[in-house]
Amino acid sequence: MMLSRLTLIQWLSPAFPTGGFAYSHGLEQAMVDGARDADAVRAWVSDVLRRGGGWTDAVALSLTVRGEDADELADLVRAQAGSAERLTETMDQGRAFAQTVEALTGSPQPLRPLPVAVGFAVRGLDLPHADIIAHYLHAFAANLISAATRFLPLGQAQAQQALAALHPLIAEVAALAVQAGRDALETGCFGADLAAMRHETLDVRIFRT
Repeated sequence: MMLSRLTLIQWLSPAFPTGGFAYSHGLEQAMVDGARDADAVRAWVSDVLRRGGGWTDAVALSLTVRGEDADELADLVRAQAGSAERLTETMDQGRAFAQTVEALTGSPQPLRPLPVAVGFAVRGLDLPHADIIAHYLHAFAANLISAATRFLPLGQAQAQQALAALHPLIAEVAALAVQAGRDALETGCFGADLAAMRHETLDVRIFRT
């Protein structure tokens, strides 16, 4: 189990070449619109984890790890992308993730959206599913908090406090996703979806999404 956990940590590390640092999941638009401090950023990320792309990623990952058809789930995730940028984000990162895992393991990793690509790759790891999902969500949230530190006058200590405050929610969402079925692949985070759509026409930006 220790080796499996170390493998998962490596695959979900910021150093793993998925290009996640280039994406903000629409947070850049939200910050332009007024989410200008640690509390506002943490609240935005919380909503995304509970009701938005964080939740649907967690469910898609869970279903894939549990052995459901990865190609069917990939089609569902692509169809549910709320905007062109969201689709680009999940597909580009999924491609980079799959290519690197294939190079490391020698096992074929088809091109799929990121949560499905991760779920397919980790099927052979000896880890509880809730732990896998929690690690994924932590990486997801950490990437967004990192984006905020690069965009806002947000100190490193404030950023880490914001991320630490999300740990209970990450554990809660992971526990719910473990048992979720395909009917749970739904979102209710309209502000984040609209921000992602509006970001497509933002004149000056530092993130791709």
